Amino acid sequence: MRIVQYALVILALVFVGCATGRQGSKVQETQQLQSRIADLEKELQQKDEEIWNLKNELGKAEEGLGKTKINESNLSVNVKLSIKEIQTALKKAGFYNGAIDGKAGKNTNKAIMEFQKANGLKADGIVGKKTSEKLKKYLE
Repeated sequence: MRIVQYALVILALVFVGCATGRQGSKVQETQQLQSRIADLEKELQQKDEEIWNLKNELGKAEEGLGKTKINESNLSVNVKLSIKEIQTALKKAGFYNGAIDGKAGKNTNKAIMEFQKANGLKADGIVGKKTSEKLKKYLE
């Protein structure tokens, strides 16, 4: 009888140990997945910036404008305005709420497109000649 009780106690301890081990591995797996999500979000942000760069380069090629100015973040813009100047003009026009940091990202691109819509321009997010001319008025 005592042997059976000991066996049950040992069996219960083994079972609890297995459950705890499984729970610990789930916590570890959750942490790994959260880390992977953070990495993927960073990668997505980088890809968004690459797409923005490519859109602007394409706009330059399509419009056949002169020189391409490259700012500190190596972002090509097909006009004679830097990203900081674009952000400043958009902020003064009431379309941009972010920091004027010279980094073109989703918020800057969204503000450009909203500015273009409001000014009867093609809302493509590309700061071409017409958009540049309208933005320069806010820098004076």
